[in-house]
Amino acid sequence: MAANYWASTQRLHWTFSRQQLTDIRKGLEEDGRGLVQQYPLPELRLLSIYFNQQIGKLGRRMTVRQQALATAQVYVRRLYAKVEIRYTNPFLVLATAFYLACKTEECPQHIRLVVGEARNMWPDFIVSDTAKLGECEFFLISEMNTQMIIHQPYRSLSELQSIFSLTQDEMSLAWSVVNDHFLTDLPLLYPPHVIAITAVFLSVVLKPMQTSLYAGGTAATATAISNAAQAVSSSTGNGSLAGAAAGSNQQLRVQKLVSSLAETNVDLEAIIDCTQEIVSLYEVWEQYNEKVCKEQIARFVKARGLDK
Repeated sequence: MAANYWASTQRLHWTFSRQQLTDIRKGLEEDGRGLVQQYPLPELRLLSIYFNQQIGKLGRRMTVRQQALATAQVYVRRLYAKVEIRYTNPFLVLATAFYLACKTEECPQHIRLVVGEARNMWPDFIVSDTAKLGECEFFLISEMNTQMIIHQPYRSLSELQSIFSLTQDEMSLAWSVVNDHFLTDLPLLYPPHVIAITAVFLSVVLKPMQTSLYAGGTAATATAISNAAQAVSSSTGNGSLAGAAAGSNQQLRVQKLVSSLAETNVDLEAIIDCTQEIVSLYEVWEQYNEKVCKEQIARFVKARGLDK
C-alpha cells in the first residue's frame, strides 16, 4: 500500500486530464456503437446520482461506513472508464464494488449477506448464486489492474478543519461537498487535497444559505457557488469579493480564506475547475429522475440477458 498519494497507483495510473477521459469514453462508445444507439442512457452525471443512491441504500442496509461507500463509487467510475456500461449488469457491478470496497477499507462483509441484500434491493437483476458476484469481483480487480487503494479527501478535510477554524456547520457542509464530488469525474481528475480545499471553500461560501447540498442543488446554490468561483479567480489579481457571500462578516471570512489560498502553492485553477464541476452537478441534479434511470438500465440488462 502506498501511504503517500504522490507515489500511489491512484496518482500514477488513475488520474487523467479531461481530454483523456473524453477520448477514452468516445473510444468506448465507438467500439460499442450499435449498443449505444440501440439502448440510449441518461447522461453520466444522472447515472452517477442513481449509482450513488443505490450504493448508499445498500450501505445503510448493512451499516457500512461512508469511506467504504466512497471507495465503491470510485471503483464503479474506474470500471466504466475502461468498459462500456452496456456490456455489464450495473446492479451486479454496484454490489460487487460495494463488496470489494468493504474488503479494501477493512470492514469486510460476508459474500452471502451482500448477495442477499442486493437481491432484496434488485430482485429482477441479481441472482442468488454467490459465484456470480465472485466472478464479477475478479473481473473488477482485473480491469483495475489490482490497484485497489483509494486515497480519499476525508483525511485532508479533517486536517483543514483546525487550520481554517471551521465551525461544525461548515464542516458538515464541506463533508457533503466531498460526498457529492464522487458523483462527478473529479476523483479521476484531481488529488484528494484539492477536493478537500474546494469543499472547505464552498462550505464557507454557502454556510449562510444553510443548504443541504446532497439533497440536490438549487438555482440559488449554483449562483452562490458560481460567485465563489469568481472570487477565487479574482484573488490572484486582488479583485473584489462582492457577492461571494451574504453579509459583511461572512465576506470578510471568505476574503480571508481566499487570501490564505492565494498565498499557498495550491493550484487555484484546479479549485476553480472543481467548483465549476460542483455547480454543474447541482444544476443537472434538477433533471434527475430515478425511475427513468432504472428503466433505461433495466432495458439493456434484460434484453441482453445480463441478469442471468
